[in-house]
Amino acid sequence: MSEPITALLLGAGGRGMYAYGPYALEHPDEIRIVAVAEPDDERRARFARAHQIPVQRQYRTWQDALAAAPQARAVINCTQDKLHYDSTLAALRAGYDVLLEKPIAPAKDECVGLVQTAESLGRVLQICHVLRFTAFFSTLYDIVRSDRLGRIITVDHRENVSYWHMSHSFVRGNWRNEGLSSPMILAKCCHDLDILSWIMDEPVASLNSCGALTHYRAGNAPDGAPLRCTDGCPVEAACPWYAPRLYGALQGIPARSEWIVTALGGGETAQERWRKLQTSPYGRCVYRCDNNVVDHQVITMQFPSDVTVTFTMHGHSDTEGRTMRWDGTRATLYGDFSDGRPHEFRIHDHGGNNVEVIHPQAGASGHGGGDEGLMNAFVRTLRGEAVPHQTSARASLESHLMAFAAEESRHALRTMDMNAYRSTD
Repeated sequence: MSEPITALLLGAGGRGMYAYGPYALEHPDEIRIVAVAEPDDERRARFARAHQIPVQRQYRTWQDALAAAPQARAVINCTQDKLHYDSTLAALRAGYDVLLEKPIAPAKDECVGLVQTAESLGRVLQICHVLRFTAFFSTLYDIVRSDRLGRIITVDHRENVSYWHMSHSFVRGNWRNEGLSSPMILAKCCHDLDILSWIMDEPVASLNSCGALTHYRAGNAPDGAPLRCTDGCPVEAACPWYAPRLYGALQGIPARSEWIVTALGGGETAQERWRKLQTSPYGRCVYRCDNNVVDHQVITMQFPSDVTVTFTMHGHSDTEGRTMRWDGTRATLYGDFSDGRPHEFRIHDHGGNNVEVIHPQAGASGHGGGDEGLMNAFVRTLRGEAVPHQTSARASLESHLMAFAAEESRHALRTMDMNAYRSTD
């Protein structure tokens, strides 16, 4: 039996602690996390306890960790977007293979630079495009590639971000401001653009994009709304984004989602969570934040095969998830990859009444089993094993170029020639 892959974790926040860390605990024969770097003392100690990491291999910063050079084969990089380039570049140069949380980096030249560096050094650099490793999108890939739908003519793909997720991550949270993180189309949707690029199996030829920040602005604040929800809001009963309700800080009312509570910093009781909201960014009124990322954006694309694709992202959905429609010359496929509903495909044949219904089995881990599938694929890649639907940093780069081009199109109000755009790499 092969020895387990040893890894250093950079960043023990939500993704490091709850998405990728658990895989190592459940599969110690495959991978062990032997060192951790995390600036938050509580998070670092919690992760170290879970993985039995001794104090001498616990570090405050990624710089400290790489300087100490703990004995490990790989780095799992879950730092914030702005730290991705410097930390990943240093890890690659230090001889580590790297699993990097998406996006690769918040700037085009940084993304290209990291991919080129990994290739020149012969290191594995894999991006956490977890949707490729779900049963749902693997099934969609197989359906389209099997010619079941005939020749694909047009696609409509939607990323429906729920109102509460939008407020948590992109209004109050870490990805609210482009200057602090990334454009929302990159931070949230490089997943979706990667899926479209992968299934189409050809690079997009041209794209156009429009979008704006429309709702979550100071001018839309209700009369008398305070800076913080905990300061006494006159519309708290009717406000969908009232923080004490969303984060379970009201007695007897559970949090809208437990993962947003972990980002808040926990708190076992409603009183503890209320106290955190009094000082945390997550307690701010959604109309009183320093957010500047869009809350809706549309990309229209044309591929060399003449397939046209529309992609819609918005932060005003009742339900979190992705929905899609693929129209081919033989059949139309409707797909639903949403939280709280069975994952489903419905294929309607043309010229008849036949409707085929497929329910891909979602995995137990996050993203419909994609988190676990990604970790398994990374381990197998480092062991030199063949991995179905395996991706690479070079393949992941295409989705990032699409996102950067969409932002340029949105701001400049022009159509982007993607061949010309790629040639500037």
